[in-house]
Amino acid sequence: MMRYIMPIGRLCILGIGLTIPLATAGAREQGPCGQIVAACESAGFVHGAAREGAGLRADCINPIMQGRPQPPRASKPLPQVDPQLVADCKASDPRFGQPKAVREGGSQPSPQ
Repeated sequence: MMRYIMPIGRLCILGIGLTIPLATAGAREQGPCGQIVAACESAGFVHGAAREGAGLRADCINPIMQGRPQPPRASKPLPQVDPQLVADCKASDPRFGQPKAVREGGSQPSPQ
């Protein structure tokens, strides 16, 4: 029995060691919008945490993509994102990070 514990442990360590580089390579391969999502997640923003000021979309992605400041309730600072990456993301998916009406095909509300 003890003979098998050591090889299983080595396999687990090998698996973990191979997963880490693949995860970081995945962010580079998922396109510009995916890289923005990854930057927001790395900064601590998570899906479903808008009430706490750490919402992935409301407190990070939308302000970055719309070029506006974070909502006052935001509890974490925005990550630094290359403006060219934002432009590339907008070119690949113009609705990404836009208000819900724009994402659903409506017109963007005019500022008052």
